[in-house]
Amino acid sequence: MLTCRGQGDTSKIREKTVSAQPIAVVDSSKQLDLADEIYKLLGKSQSLKNTARPKKINISIVPSLGYTLSSGFTLDLTGNAAFYTSKAHTENLSAIINDLSYDSKSQKIFISRSEIWAPENRYKFVSDIRVEEFPMTTYGLGTTTTDAQANHLFYDYVKVYSTMYKKIIPNFYAGVGYNLDYHFNIAEQGDQDGQESDFKKYGEPQHSSSSGLNADLLFDSRRNPINPLGGTYASLVFRQNFTFIGSDAYWRSVMLDVRRYIKLSPHSNNILAVWGIAWFASSGTPYLDLPATAGDMYGNSGRGYAAGRFIGKNMLYIESEYRFGITSNGLFGGVIFANGESFSGLNSNAFERIAPAAGAGIRIKANKHSNTNICIDYGVGTKGSHCFFVNLGEVF
Repeated sequence: MLTCRGQGDTSKIREKTVSAQPIAVVDSSKQLDLADEIYKLLGKSQSLKNTARPKKINISIVPSLGYTLSSGFTLDLTGNAAFYTSKAHTENLSAIINDLSYDSKSQKIFISRSEIWAPENRYKFVSDIRVEEFPMTTYGLGTTTTDAQANHLFYDYVKVYSTMYKKIIPNFYAGVGYNLDYHFNIAEQGDQDGQESDFKKYGEPQHSSSSGLNADLLFDSRRNPINPLGGTYASLVFRQNFTFIGSDAYWRSVMLDVRRYIKLSPHSNNILAVWGIAWFASSGTPYLDLPATAGDMYGNSGRGYAAGRFIGKNMLYIESEYRFGITSNGLFGGVIFANGESFSGLNSNAFERIAPAAGAGIRIKANKHSNTNICIDYGVGTKGSHCFFVNLGEVF
């Protein structure tokens, strides 16, 4: 859940390498998590022995309560289920993540995302399903937009993404899938600066339907997507939308997503993580389907800014994060991070400015068997923008 103030307020898995240098499986079951601490408070001394037993499915649930000026009080419930699809556990850890959010000013969100690995990592199945009633603040296209251009945008949203990958060689996959983005009941309120907004100039109707096929290439040498302790992830997705399968317009996009996890010492799980995105959309792309802050699958890019704060036809993004332990028992950890994003404007494909952000956060072990952390981050952007971000599992 994202809680932001400044520049508009808004609420809001993978592989064991079988190559020459495999990513080691990290056993965190002897560490402490929140369940152990709860057992201690209840005076149950046998808790550590009992909770050290691995389960077929490890479930983590985090409720949170927040407040923003635009959404009011927000109640959010996030849960994930982590499991292996074979008894031998030779494949990557699979995960199903659900999120339910409701606020006092009409935002309602249900999200279900999954990344499931078949035995021996022969196949991977990815899905992203969302139903949203979503108010947001839009500022127009590009990274040079100002607070004075803020306008409120309301819409309902249904998203259905599904992709199947097949292993070609170890760690390398090719995939095909279907993507649907359907926005309806779209309405804008504002023009606070007295000028016609980029939203109106762009020509967005009261609804938009984008229905297309995607072709993907994937390299993934990570073992645990929830908390990667090494490896590389690189995804190239080409999407083509067709009117004959329900799209309002014929448009395409290309997205490159690269992540690298560097373990700095064999004596600790401290990680330097780097993340980069290059995302380009063609003319005809509906306004609400354009690249945007937090527009990635898990809505985590651009910590320090509200979701959708920046939007454009093209996007470049870079982030680096240092993850470190605080307590030797694994219960508490911390991170520091910095990122920068740039978007092209309404009448140009040029990247005119970089919007930087930085911050820090704490990590609390929610489930030691899946190595799932509760992530609480605070990010600061430019011009007074600042956000609290709560996540179940690492941000990337």
